[in-house]
Amino acid sequence: MAKGFMSKRAGPDGEMTPRTLSGRAYSSLHDAIVRGHLAPGDRLRIEDLARTLQLSPTPIREALYRLELVGLADHEPHRGARVTELSSADLHELYEVRLVLETMAIRKAAAVFTPDLADEAREHLRRYMAAQREDDYDESAHKDFHFTLYSASASRWLVRLIIPLWESCERYRHKWVPLKEELRNRGDEHDAILNACVSRDPDKAALLLHNHLARTANFIAEQMTGQTLFPLTD
Repeated sequence: MAKGFMSKRAGPDGEMTPRTLSGRAYSSLHDAIVRGHLAPGDRLRIEDLARTLQLSPTPIREALYRLELVGLADHEPHRGARVTELSSADLHELYEVRLVLETMAIRKAAAVFTPDLADEAREHLRRYMAAQREDDYDESAHKDFHFTLYSASASRWLVRLIIPLWESCERYRHKWVPLKEELRNRGDEHDAILNACVSRDPDKAALLLHNHLARTANFIAEQMTGQTLFPLTD
């Protein structure tokens, strides 16, 4: 099992270490899995994790249950939990659902988008592009940008459903380093999506976002199997 994943930094919104012990365990394990410190297929032994995180088995057990719910861990009867494997089939399913939910969210958002939301999204995009110029892939700024748009849909359930799918996809983006260069070259796509929302054009916003997500999925799939997964929409 990988070491060195105990520390918990404040998030982009200044959130502190989770208050509950199970929350602390979940946060540490979640981050370790998404960033690849715990590799696909790694056994998640409760006793080992309890020693590493300096917690009792009960919060570890609760954290593993939550990880299973968001698709980052699989439970094997009589054998315990493992980090979910990465596969082209899993990637296809993740992005297939994201293409439905995220385009639905941005359609709703674009219909009611406000200048204040545009300013907030542009600030996240500015952070993202500044990091790119410094050769630093700032995932927090990237995520904050997208979820500022999705949250504007005023649909809590859509956002709740999108979050675990997004986080599972993060494992693929962290694994294939060349994707950072690919995303850097596609920075204008984010600006175009935002401009469609500012113009309150749901159809254009949804089309641009669909192609943005499809290109990312296709790039990862090409690294894995040499094949693409989704056609682009005209």
